[in-house]
Amino acid sequence: MVPSADKTAGKSRPRYVLVFDGGSRGNPGPAYGSFRIQAVGHPAGAPERLTLGPGTNNEAEYKTLIAGLEALQARVRGDGMSLADVEIEIRGDSLLVIEQLRGRWKVRDGRMRQLNDKAARLLLPFGGFRLVHQPRRTSVRILGH
Repeated sequence: MVPSADKTAGKSRPRYVLVFDGGSRGNPGPAYGSFRIQAVGHPAGAPERLTLGPGTNNEAEYKTLIAGLEALQARVRGDGMSLADVEIEIRGDSLLVIEQLRGRWKVRDGRMRQLNDKAARLLLPFGGFRLVHQPRRTSVRILGH
């Protein structure tokens, strides 16, 4: 769980949108994911595609979000900015991931707790963040799968 999930800050901060989606062929099975980072007011880049090895659908969702957050952190730092000066909006179709990070749903499984904790740690340095659940069809349209 992320303390103060959905915290937001002033409008003058640079803003990014991170869209993520993960899945597996079988559950568990070969896992995959994709994410896209977009600086608000700039054209979106191509989605990043991931091959994650064996796992469940929910593990793939978390692992994809984590990879996206790590990539966004690297991008922000590479641009010479502080994470504390940046707001992000996280969009995904996994209600489980979104609600667990908001703290509304419990994380019961030990593996999922580790993934949830890692995602929460990656969110905390940002100056503001918002977690948004979106329909699957929107994720498919944005990420192209």
